[in-house]
Amino acid sequence: MLLGTVYFIARGWGVTDPRQQEYYIITILIPGIAAASYLSMLFGFGLTQVTLNTGTTLDIYWARYADWLFTTPLLLLDLGLLAGADRNTIGALIGLDAFMIITGLVGALTKVYTFRFVWWTVSTIAFLFILYYLYGALSARMDEMSEDAQSTFRTLRTLVVVLWSVYPVLWLVGTEGLGLVGLFGETLGFMILDVTAKVGFGLILLRSRAIMGDVEAPEPSAAATADD
Repeated sequence: MLLGTVYFIARGWGVTDPRQQEYYIITILIPGIAAASYLSMLFGFGLTQVTLNTGTTLDIYWARYADWLFTTPLLLLDLGLLAGADRNTIGALIGLDAFMIITGLVGALTKVYTFRFVWWTVSTIAFLFILYYLYGALSARMDEMSEDAQSTFRTLRTLVVVLWSVYPVLWLVGTEGLGLVGLFGETLGFMILDVTAKVGFGLILLRSRAIMGDVEAPEPSAAATADD
């Protein structure tokens, strides 16, 4: 994640176009925040223990949720800007996303074992509404996009939908849910998902002609027109 951040900074260094700068700033922040979050977990910060009513004590990395609370809205903001979505649509997406992450955290910190799955269900329902927006309001604007923008949007939307769909499943089978996967496997799984969802997303976005330009031929100058 740190390497991805450095690469995006180096790639965007010297970019002067305001629209490209906007994408670079957002996309640099995503793996940068995630790298800081994982570093804090490596140093033992962002970890708490929750003792359930069943007597089981769980290690909960709340720093992971802090990471998601900042980075996942930025991912959706990139998608919204690419689709040319209006402010209300982007606001609704980010609001739903924040609600999804916070309710997931509440579920992870809840001490009554059965209530944890209630909060998981609430969080998953919020995720389904996010999918509705991605395939509804944002996709409805595809006719107004260039061919390159449509291709990039479809690829990134698929990446987000596929990877984000794994998160609630891993939560459910991991230590915070049914406990079928141990803490090491759970943490490794989330880390792989985070790297792919954040760095992979940025690599695709910032290499797109829809972002970097050259989508359309430049307008001929007045002198060239006169010469013709």
